[in-house]
Amino acid sequence: MERPITTLFLLMSVDGKISTGSTDEMDVDKDFPKIDGVKEGLHQYYEIERTTDLWSFNTGRVQAKVGVNQKEMPAKTPVSFVLLDNSHLTSHGVRYFCALSKECVLITSNMNHPAFSVEEKNLHILAQEQISLREAFIKLKTDFGCEQLTIQSGGTVNGLLLREKLLDYVDIVVAPILIGGKDVSTLIDGHSLTSENELPSLSALKLIECAPLSDSYVRMRYKVIN
Repeated sequence: MERPITTLFLLMSVDGKISTGSTDEMDVDKDFPKIDGVKEGLHQYYEIERTTDLWSFNTGRVQAKVGVNQKEMPAKTPVSFVLLDNSHLTSHGVRYFCALSKECVLITSNMNHPAFSVEEKNLHILAQEQISLREAFIKLKTDFGCEQLTIQSGGTVNGLLLREKLLDYVDIVVAPILIGGKDVSTLIDGHSLTSENELPSLSALKLIECAPLSDSYVRMRYKVIN
């Protein structure tokens, strides 16, 4: 394969929501620990997360939500991070990921992104006139040796990955909660189909594992059938 093997790994509610609300102030990482019946088993998601690939794909928007633009510099980890961002990360947020990452790769079409002013040996910028995730993923493999990539981006970007057939596996931890709200981000958002001719842009799944966890959590793992 010319690109890395990818796994979409996320925590979601029973009704498929990956956030607790429709604003950037609402976030499962921040809000689930406050909810009785959900907080008790939440640790399982983070324990599984620590076993995922050593390359991780995220978006600047999601990371800005969790405060990387203000956080103190973290300890170095063996994980390499790939960030898709045009406007959400500050120079501090970029330096945060450089401190955290083995290699930090930023994908952007913003030629004035604050990352261009950051001088870190492990920072690599993939500047594209128009964002192409397929092209970026190919470069991750050919230029950086990325063979396997865990994806933890938001619903809109996940929708792009689905339509471009860039998802190989889906690994979901389901929390025992219903959230609701038509404007709340789901596992896959983005472009909605409007005609039967577009059905080939869907991806069927083959179940690999469905495992009940403690405290009413469930883990479901699928292979994407393209």
